[in-house]
Amino acid sequence: MPPQFETISARPAILSEPTSMIRYAPEPKGSPGKAPPERAAMIDSGSLPAASGTGASWRSEYARLADEIRVLHYSSKTLRTYQGWVKHFQTFTHSKAPAELSTDDVKAFLTFLAVKRKVAATTQNQAFNSLLFFRHILHKEFGKVDGVVRAKRRPYIPVVLSREEIDAVLTHLEPPYNLVVKLLYGCGLRLFECLQLRVQCLNFDEGILTVHDGKGQKDRTVPLPQTVLPELRTHLESLKILHRLDLERGFSGVFLVNALEKKYKNAAKEFIWQWFFPAKHLTRESQTGEYRRYHLHETNVQKAIKQATNAARICKRASAHIFRHSFASHLLQGNYDIRTIQELLGHSDVRTTMIYTHTVKSVTVKEAKSPLDF
Repeated sequence: MPPQFETISARPAILSEPTSMIRYAPEPKGSPGKAPPERAAMIDSGSLPAASGTGASWRSEYARLADEIRVLHYSSKTLRTYQGWVKHFQTFTHSKAPAELSTDDVKAFLTFLAVKRKVAATTQNQAFNSLLFFRHILHKEFGKVDGVVRAKRRPYIPVVLSREEIDAVLTHLEPPYNLVVKLLYGCGLRLFECLQLRVQCLNFDEGILTVHDGKGQKDRTVPLPQTVLPELRTHLESLKILHRLDLERGFSGVFLVNALEKKYKNAAKEFIWQWFFPAKHLTRESQTGEYRRYHLHETNVQKAIKQATNAARICKRASAHIFRHSFASHLLQGNYDIRTIQELLGHSDVRTTMIYTHTVKSVTVKEAKSPLDF
């Protein structure tokens, strides 16, 4: 069957990314259009403290914020998160003129989050980092932000599935979602790292998968699971057929990031640049009228995982990230070195990886012994 075409009316893309990012589902958590449940009550004017705001417009500040994000090549999710918190801050100050903002406003806002809204420590830190970045947009210093009531940080232990539970989930997943989960678990990938894989990222001869522009704009390589190589090769053949059909239908290629398409004019139509997990429908760009293909949307994968977990009757909080947690924990159980696991996960600090030591039983010999006595 030839690929289906879907005409949409998309909004302008953020950070030169495809308009299809916004077509699949409501705005992501942290977006200015719709606050997450944890923070939704915060923007209720009835619960905000009284303030003598001027009702000033922050339109130019939002524009400069987006421009600065583009310059630094941050992701569109980062932009939406920062925009969301700046909007909450604007609401809290009753649209006070940006030039009149002070350190006291920031302190009051962060304290309000912890005391009145009782947000988690990570949520308060996210808001603080967003306002720190916004400070550069305003070209002013807020001064030292101290005396803020900090939300209490609770110890967090990741949820991990056993190998039997992972196999049970896989039995209730249909293609291509089962293959996505096998890479999430088999390679320890983040969801967006998996969905943004292109054909050229998989080296079957060497058995290596390369993650480009992972979290923190870092690249890394991980070994491909040998048990899924036949499935990956079969999937690759189906991509060749889909690519040929797309070309016959006159599509304009896949979406490329930043100015890559300007640098390589024909890259969007070349097979090596095609998504390894393409979306079912083509997307029509509202500005050019061209039909392009985007990768699977993350919400579709998350829903499939949720349904499969429920069908498998697993009594644990399921998400796409749980397979990455399981990857690290099972490697620890296999006595892999913590530094090796750190590199495979792409963590900058080994302390981040150390959290997985709490998910498995310790099998390390703790008795001090000289290596001469081994």
